[in-house]
Amino acid sequence: MKTINCKFAPAALALLMGAAFSGCNDYLDITPPSDVTAEVYFTQADQLGAYTLAYYNSLDQSKNTVVGSGGSNLIPSFGVGSSSYATFYGDDQGTDNENGTNDRFFDGAGKVKVPVKGGVWNFSTINNLNYFLETAVPKYEAGEIQGAEVTIRHYIGEGYLLRALAYFDKLKNVGDYPIIEKTLDLDREVLIDASKRQPRNKVARFILQDCDRALENLSDGATTGGRSRITRDVALLIKARVALYEGTFEKYFAGTPFVPERAAGWPGAAKEYNNGVTYDNNAEVTFFLDQALAASKELADRHPALTANNKKMIGAEMNGMPANPYYDLFAGTDPSGRDEALMFRTYDSDLGAVHTLNQYIKNGTGYTQEFANAFLMDNGLPIYASGSGYAGDDFVVDTKTGRDWRWRLFMKAPNEYVYEGMDMRIGEGQKNKKDAEYKAPALISGGVDFTTSTGYTKGKGWSTNPSFGDVGKDETACVIYRSAEAYLIYIEAAWERYGDGLDAFAWDLWGKLRVRAGLPQDSHITINATDLAREEETSHDFALYSAGRRITSPVLYNIRRERRCEFISEGMRWDDLVRWRSMDQLRTKRYFKHGCKVWGPMNEWFKHKSGKLDKLLYGQSDPNKNNVSDPSDIEGGFNGNPEYFSLLRTSSRSDWYESGYSWRMAHYLSPISEDDFFQSSQSGHDIDSSPIYQNPYWSTTHDTSAIE
Repeated sequence: MKTINCKFAPAALALLMGAAFSGCNDYLDITPPSDVTAEVYFTQADQLGAYTLAYYNSLDQSKNTVVGSGGSNLIPSFGVGSSSYATFYGDDQGTDNENGTNDRFFDGAGKVKVPVKGGVWNFSTINNLNYFLETAVPKYEAGEIQGAEVTIRHYIGEGYLLRALAYFDKLKNVGDYPIIEKTLDLDREVLIDASKRQPRNKVARFILQDCDRALENLSDGATTGGRSRITRDVALLIKARVALYEGTFEKYFAGTPFVPERAAGWPGAAKEYNNGVTYDNNAEVTFFLDQALAASKELADRHPALTANNKKMIGAEMNGMPANPYYDLFAGTDPSGRDEALMFRTYDSDLGAVHTLNQYIKNGTGYTQEFANAFLMDNGLPIYASGSGYAGDDFVVDTKTGRDWRWRLFMKAPNEYVYEGMDMRIGEGQKNKKDAEYKAPALISGGVDFTTSTGYTKGKGWSTNPSFGDVGKDETACVIYRSAEAYLIYIEAAWERYGDGLDAFAWDLWGKLRVRAGLPQDSHITINATDLAREEETSHDFALYSAGRRITSPVLYNIRRERRCEFISEGMRWDDLVRWRSMDQLRTKRYFKHGCKVWGPMNEWFKHKSGKLDKLLYGQSDPNKNNVSDPSDIEGGFNGNPEYFSLLRTSSRSDWYESGYSWRMAHYLSPISEDDFFQSSQSGHDIDSSPIYQNPYWSTTHDTSAIE
């Protein structure tokens, strides 16, 4: 039996050259499942499907249910097991939306440094997908694969889209990247040559090309797992997402080393192999925005209606919790009846397929005050506008009064019932069971259910089934991709392409999103009432800025606001802020984010029965025992008002206490490890001879912080 040739795409694409020759599979597993040879593998359609399935979290194909946490996580989900929770859901990476820190916002000595080895330059997933495509496609074209043609082509389409997703991850993390479409022979010179980085615009074009190849082959999934696997609709959405990301990134980073402009100091210009590279920023931006418009329009046309919001408040009272299709889209166990859910995962405890999303939600997470202030009133007015009817934020529940239904539904306030037929409520109290009305959130202090680190408890995906809140028992379905994103992509791409004069299709899509949120359909009601200076005072929204300057269009700001509110707890915020270049302003000023107004009228509800305020701890002899900021902390206050919980100022021993959030330009991309330069050099120890170049404002020396 003939064996597979030992071929590689560089793993670090600087390949660990010296050791690599000791064995073909030391660094990349390129053999198909069960170690059979290429001659006998990929001869059946289901073999193709089994190979691509490895790049999902594992599924039970017969039940379309997650049954394992293996794979490369190119398709996100909640994972499986007692310690798994939201891998992307509810994780906005410590941005202005939620509590938590992100080392990329830390100044001083720096917490993010050039790694010795490892990092994001790994090529193993791309290599394995190259192996699949270079083997399966010729076999299909030669008629050597048995099975229905629609099924064979569908799995080939999956391979192309999975490779697109793998490359998109690299584009977002490191920008310029080698483009490799085949596995490579184990030859040092070949591998070094393959390490040459391509400009990011070419990488993005390659990703769109793979999306187009996927679109040519993918079906609606009727015979291949339905919407639990990739479909043609998913490929359209990914194409639109990539195109919008790159179009806006290149627009807002024009004139910087992050795009291939030689005059701006692009680091690739120092490499001889890039001598022929030319770049037209305007042309590239236009190309990507047009691609985003076309793909998102096609998808939006295919899904003209969104999941309905019947404006029924989940958990407003204990008995007879009303169903709300919009809430249940994220909190139910089977979204198959929702057209908006383009791809989802279901779970089944009988198969051991469970996760811990609801256990994660009810213990310690929370939205910021800044995020709370971004949501509109249901009359379409910002909270600061005359006549808005804003009830204020003295109590967390007040912030829901007359608000955008996305805030009402997906933020849990004190005294809301959370489970059908059970007397269990959000908030401070005697374990939240059978208590009188209690108006204070349970800030993290131990011994209380449903704690929150900010006062504004996350609620997207919160099931009304109480058993799902136990560790490792959650069967809440995971909605991975949905058609509402296509609406938002089209609206934003239309503005970036043409400015305030959006076309009728964009206004119509925007109106549908607003109506579902309980807002007036006419976006101009909000646009005309928007004061960008007041927005900054009220929400401190990072997205008010691009390239260190405050944007000037209320239309654009409200498009960005719409994305922020629609994708509450869906992990989209970080990518948006990066592509908008929305952190430059933090280079010259510190930023402290905040929780609710604990030192306002609400503080009375934190008192012990004796009258002692013992649930809010500050000024402790051991600062690490504090659980809130000091009520006299004007420096960390919200616009100088210390009534609001200053989330980074709880303990004076914290690195963040003085630093707050700041920014360095280098952090828009990740650094490449020192070892990658060594391993791709001619001698193995001369960095200058490596074809790789470092990302802007990083050195090639390990353990060094960003230069700028």
